[in-house]
Amino acid sequence: MMRNRQTVALKRVIVDYKKLDNHILNLLVEKYPEGYDDADIVTYRNANNEVVECIEVRTEDTAYLVRVSKRLVMAMEDYDESENISDNDEETSLDTDGLEDSDEE
Repeated sequence: MMRNRQTVALKRVIVDYKKLDNHILNLLVEKYPEGYDDADIVTYRNANNEVVECIEVRTEDTAYLVRVSKRLVMAMEDYDESENISDNDEETSLDTDGLEDSDEE
């Protein structure tokens, strides 16, 4: 029987899109290779009583709550694409079905 990791006290870290590093981006892309959906979103209220939406990824000792935004989605997609570039990157074809055009903020 597998031990429940919930019993271990994890350090909880809230991470904004601007502070993402490659380690956390890699965790996100591994956990959500097809992207995340509403069921993956953790919602809470911050000190200003504002609703904040995050997705969670965990390491052995830390639970990272990464704030959800359009830019997070783009960063995950860009990171995933950069990790999968082959030696023949001129022939790289991207599956753009289902992607929406978004305006830069």
